Amino acid sequence: MSSTTDTQPRRVRRRGELSRSGALASHGILIVASLIALFPIAWLVFLSLGPDSDDYLHPAGIWKKMTFGNYSFVLQHTEFFDWLKSSMIVSLGTSFIGVTIAATTGYAVSRMRFPGYRKFMWVLLVTQMFPIAVLIVPMYQILADLQLIDSYLGLILVYCSTTVPYCAWLLKGYFDTIPFEIDEAGRVDGLNPFGTFARLILPLAKPGLAVAAFYSFLTAFGEVAFASTFMLSDTKYTFAVGLQTFVSEHDAQRNLMAATAVLIAIPVAAFFYLVQKNLVTGLTAGGTKG
Repeated sequence: MSSTTDTQPRRVRRRGELSRSGALASHGILIVASLIALFPIAWLVFLSLGPDSDDYLHPAGIWKKMTFGNYSFVLQHTEFFDWLKSSMIVSLGTSFIGVTIAATTGYAVSRMRFPGYRKFMWVLLVTQMFPIAVLIVPMYQILADLQLIDSYLGLILVYCSTTVPYCAWLLKGYFDTIPFEIDEAGRVDGLNPFGTFARLILPLAKPGLAVAAFYSFLTAFGEVAFASTFMLSDTKYTFAVGLQTFVSEHDAQRNLMAATAVLIAIPVAAFFYLVQKNLVTGLTAGGTKG
């Protein structure tokens, strides 16, 4: 009488699938990395709840005297809302004007073969190599000649000079992924090049435009050197410059600075929420589906 042994088929791991130990290790690394990334933010929020300017030296004492008084003081007794208005005007203006110029530039280089178009893109790239300290003096002279010192438009144009080259390269690469047949179909339908660009190409390039707009917004929102040099009125300070008013030669109100920094993050988070869908698509996908 023969005996039969029941053998269960062993599960075959698919290609690219991690083992149980590998999955645990990868999840552990991601958790640690997330905690490291979130710690500075949590620490900033914690310090903003301390009522005294020197609480950062003795953070353990904050637990016993937490208060939201710093936030109410910043909102009621500082130029916070003027800083907010200035930051939004400059950041949104830089995003709109910069992305408009970068999109037309990137499309022209992607689709048109004019003399020197390759060198033109390399010139844009070279402009990114100059440090800010070298550019401040000539830009100040130019803005002074145009009477744009202490004006929103002047600061927006300065920021566009730094964001447009990168965004033009970014959007040129994105336009390259959109089939040229779409342009030909637009010409068959009687559209001129600008009509094709505005009605056919731009809707397909929304993810790339979202990435360029978010980059331009963040660049203008957090920049300090240009804003502190070209904006002279207290009411026209951006958030990045307004934060410096809490630190003087003899005093540093770090609790108020921390509270303001937390409040500053709200507009950026709101802008990110508005563009997040297209932002993720623009970072991970092309203009068409295969």
